[in-house]
Amino acid sequence: RPARKAAAMTPVDQGNNETDLKITQQIRQAVMADGSLSFTAKNVKIITSKGKVTLRGPVNNAAERSAIEAAARKVAGTNVDNQIEVKK
Repeated sequence: RPARKAAAMTPVDQGNNETDLKITQQIRQAVMADGSLSFTAKNVKIITSKGKVTLRGPVNNAAERSAIEAAARKVAGTNVDNQIEVKK
């Protein structure tokens, strides 16, 4: 498998240790519970590896992007890389 840039995290990169899985699960639950988010936003990828959270995927607007990042930061603190893109 060719080496990928670290910036292009995918769900395959999800850590399998209990801590990483728990972080991802807690963020996912917070995102799913947020009634203001669209179906599109609820499908963003949340990838945790060695405690670092990467958020990827499209959302409909900047408010959704911010809400998901805020949910991730509540769980993971400052260790969040927000790569979510606002659809044009």
